[in-house]
Amino acid sequence: MRSLFLRIFLSFWAAQALFVVLAILATIALSPARHGIENEAPQILAEAVNAYQTGGERGAHDYEEELWRTQHVWAMVFDPSGHELAGRPGRPRMAGDARADGPAPDGPTLGGPLHHRGWIDKLLPERVIRKALTLDGKRYTLVLVLPPGPRVFFGPHEIPGLGITIAVITSGLMCYLLAWSMTSPVTRLRKAAQSLAAGDLSARTGAPASGRHDEMTELMRDFDRMAERIEGLVDSQSRLLKDVSHELRSPLARLSVALGLARQRAASELDPEVAPELESSLNRIELEADRLNQLIQRLLTISRLESGTDGIRKTKLSLRELVEQVAHDAEYETPGRGCRVTSQVDPPSGAADEFLVEADPDLLRSAVENVVRNATRYTAEGTTVEVRLERQLSATGEEIVVRVLDSGPGVPDDALQKIFEPFYRLDDARNRQTGGAGLGLSIADRAIKLHGGQLRASNRKEGGLEVEIRIPAATGFALPAYS
Repeated sequence: MRSLFLRIFLSFWAAQALFVVLAILATIALSPARHGIENEAPQILAEAVNAYQTGGERGAHDYEEELWRTQHVWAMVFDPSGHELAGRPGRPRMAGDARADGPAPDGPTLGGPLHHRGWIDKLLPERVIRKALTLDGKRYTLVLVLPPGPRVFFGPHEIPGLGITIAVITSGLMCYLLAWSMTSPVTRLRKAAQSLAAGDLSARTGAPASGRHDEMTELMRDFDRMAERIEGLVDSQSRLLKDVSHELRSPLARLSVALGLARQRAASELDPEVAPELESSLNRIELEADRLNQLIQRLLTISRLESGTDGIRKTKLSLRELVEQVAHDAEYETPGRGCRVTSQVDPPSGAADEFLVEADPDLLRSAVENVVRNATRYTAEGTTVEVRLERQLSATGEEIVVRVLDSGPGVPDDALQKIFEPFYRLDDARNRQTGGAGLGLSIADRAIKLHGGQLRASNRKEGGLEVEIRIPAATGFALPAYS
């Protein structure tokens, strides 16, 4: 069925028709067999009169008892004078007759000579059959009381309870199946969208390739085609980036060899007055070649990180020791700007507290280095870059937090998330002067995410940028009690 509207309409219609039919059939099936007994009324009358004529009241009594035992039908035959042939003045005892002593329902009564049989009028109307029949020129009244059947009516007004119950249950079941049929594709589509948004490019809804053609199924197929297209584009981009990076390394290697040969020739053959000028040019070529080589190495790193966690080898390591080493190396690399890089634990803790995490040592060190070096690159001259190490409790468990604070110009609020994108630059001229290619923070962001952490940036009130690294603590890590 191609239209979702038709599915809803026809399903609702079928549900209504189905529960009505089932209610009618069940009520008929569970009701006493009234019509069959009515057809046998002349025969019952003849047999009862014959038993009375043969054995008197006792014979009629035995016949009525036999009829009750065999067919569970109580019969009473009254002659024209109102005398019951079996001579019974009282009512029969029938198990399960819950209304025998209750109030008489509205409706005709036997009346006249049968008034003393008023207990009959207290029975449910569908259980009593009254027939006025003529036999041998005499008019007899036959009263048949059917056996008590299931209660198919509610209340004093005889509301059809069984029919209503079946109708409610059947319609509820059909509506449940209809709702499930409608929401199941939506649920699958939502889960696939969440997985795709989380970075799982292989997420699919699993829509059937053929068969159903309603709107929801077509939407699921469109989503799968979109996800497949996105995955193909991302894979192609990643392969292109990786291939180009590899291809560029060979010319760079040959350039480095040629540069070394040029230095040797300049030192041995050129005029000493010309050699310094040539040496300056060669140094510039070497600097640019090194920068290009670093750029290629970072592109390969991004390509490796985006391929997943297959190549990551995690081990338990001390984040405190790693941060102290990175801070020391960063300060050593920036002597000309008068900047300092300090590391501290906040709040102070004992020397035995190593802030253990489970991570790839080289990958995590690269992430922290990129963040710290970015801070030393843009902080004001003569200022201090602070690297603070602390731990916190979050909804997902214990986390170790590394905060890197500088005193630079900061970042516009609308660019705080963009600085973690590859090749994003706030100022091309400034990045050319500092040697940045816009890849350091992108590599750090991907590395931290592969360890189940987060990387966020915010502007400090006193000026400068604060970059926060959050990474889950190693198993067994516990927060101490502070005094």
